[in-house]
Amino acid sequence: MNVKVYGTLVVASLVLLVGQWLVAAVPVLRKWTIPEPVAGGIVAALIVFGLHSYAHTDVVFDTSLQAPLMQAFFATIGLNANLANLKHGGPVLVRFLAVVVALLVLQNVLGIALAMAFGVDPLFGLLGGSVSLAGGHGTGAAWGAVFTEHHGLQSATEAAIACATFGLIMGGIIGGPVAQHLMKRIGTQSGDAAPGAGGAATPDAYAFEEPKAEQPTTPGAFINTLTLIAISLAVGDALSGLIAGTAFELPTFVCVLFVGVLLANGLALLGRPVAEHAVALIGNVSLALFLAMALMTLRLWDLAALALPVFTILAAQTLLMVVYAIFVTFRVMGADYDAVVLAAGHCGFGLGATPTAIANMQAVTARFGHSHLAFLVVPMVAAFFIDIANAITIKLFLLLPIFR
Repeated sequence: MNVKVYGTLVVASLVLLVGQWLVAAVPVLRKWTIPEPVAGGIVAALIVFGLHSYAHTDVVFDTSLQAPLMQAFFATIGLNANLANLKHGGPVLVRFLAVVVALLVLQNVLGIALAMAFGVDPLFGLLGGSVSLAGGHGTGAAWGAVFTEHHGLQSATEAAIACATFGLIMGGIIGGPVAQHLMKRIGTQSGDAAPGAGGAATPDAYAFEEPKAEQPTTPGAFINTLTLIAISLAVGDALSGLIAGTAFELPTFVCVLFVGVLLANGLALLGRPVAEHAVALIGNVSLALFLAMALMTLRLWDLAALALPVFTILAAQTLLMVVYAIFVTFRVMGADYDAVVLAAGHCGFGLGATPTAIANMQAVTARFGHSHLAFLVVPMVAAFFIDIANAITIKLFLLLPIFR
């Protein structure tokens, strides 16, 4: 069953509506702060899995909009990145980056150790480590091809995609429960302002903090912002092509984000700042639709087919992420409310992807209050610095004698 692009967009919109209804109707989802796109997306993925398993019918969605939506979301992150604010939060950003890099190392150590314990190629440990978890589908597929071509590891790309799929699901599931657990530790302390819920955004809220708040904008501001996003996409894609195959190669979405940062801060210097409300509106819509499409198109039967060693590695990585977020991320980042939101975000991109991290944080702040610091630090670390750090980490691990 082939679903064309417009049908896919309709299904994605319905997935978001179902997610909203589920979170509103099921108390346990609210208690554990599960993001609405995750709730609806998993239901859709289970339906597709049921059709595949019991009706012997595969639903194939046209995902041609998925990549542009993801890149548009990263463009809005770049357009929302004020370098003056980043300078103000610099020490916290550096500390959080150190926490993130340490987890990359632990993920690979754990993956390699378990792979060797099961007697399988330790490269599978890397695939079930930071390659596919912190790296996501794009990084996993790229390194999977390298492992096959240069190291002779068969089915490496397929295993990488399956591992990244597992991480995307679990990253969206565990963030809320981790935040709920940590909120008990800080007692009644919460964010610095009650979040907007269907009303106007509070004046000091950052663009992605209140996805349900009304964002006042004008057609002119919307079109100007859409133009900046289009420029970010076009120039970022061209830049990614220029550096492809070099030592400076980065995923396209990172290049798009970088162009957005340059545009936003260049315009600010010229006295023409971007329209923050339009950026928030387009960014949140792109994020929600991307997550819905990413989750509803998951091939859960690929996860069911994972060999026991790889599945065990992924289960152990999930436990590591939970323990690390609670005992390291939370404590190192200050053991306060901001640290709770940072820990929820870390769960999102430590196992899944930046959009999952933002969705986790939005779900937490919608319930407990704003965390400007988290929304300042996480997008830049999760969307930019982690890819560079992960690439360096993977290359250093490949220098170990066991991979020669």
